Amino acid sequence: MSADGFPARQIRAAFTEHTVTVYQAYPPQIGEHAARHGEFPESWSRSRMTWVKPSFRWMMYRSGYGTKPGQEVVLALEISRAGFESALAQAVLSHYHPEAHLDQADWARRLKQSAVRVQWDPERDLDLNPLTHRSLQLGLTGRATRDYADHWLCAVRDVTPLAHRVRELVRAGDQVAAAALLPAEAPYPPVAAEVARELRMSPQQS
Repeated sequence: MSADGFPARQIRAAFTEHTVTVYQAYPPQIGEHAARHGEFPESWSRSRMTWVKPSFRWMMYRSGYGTKPGQEVVLALEISRAGFESALAQAVLSHYHPEAHLDQADWARRLKQSAVRVQWDPERDLDLNPLTHRSLQLGLTGRATRDYADHWLCAVRDVTPLAHRVRELVRAGDQVAAAALLPAEAPYPPVAAEVARELRMSPQQS
């Protein structure tokens, strides 16, 4: 358990019976098209690694509440839970960890073979300061990127106005009102024990 009272490495997300919401931020020519049509434009590369984040606050940190160049449009993307969980099942930590891998050579081999990698980065508060518990970042490449765009994606929403409104309230010192606007994120249902061990997740609660 972290000093913040949360498990140190736990997936927290907005999810339904069938979908889970992740966030990304893009320049207008990509983000606006995706929100309007529910799919990425032809200019969106399926050959590059793309990172998705279930944490709205971490996306606010990454994009500066949708103000950083090239990240002006913040998207909430609903993807299938089946796709999300298949990604977790094949994921490898982006950094070597002695408790998860036999040795560095074993880790490097598995990382090269996998189309999915995981990072646990510090979660952020509304002022974008780091907290002591971690937030999942899921990196997709190769087949996983194509599956994400062409098979897992169920719906796309432009949440840039929400990002800007939360930022305005934070800058005005009204943390309570800002927090009330945040998407509700809850602990994600337990994943397979071997996946949890591989990804160095905190002990799961049933």
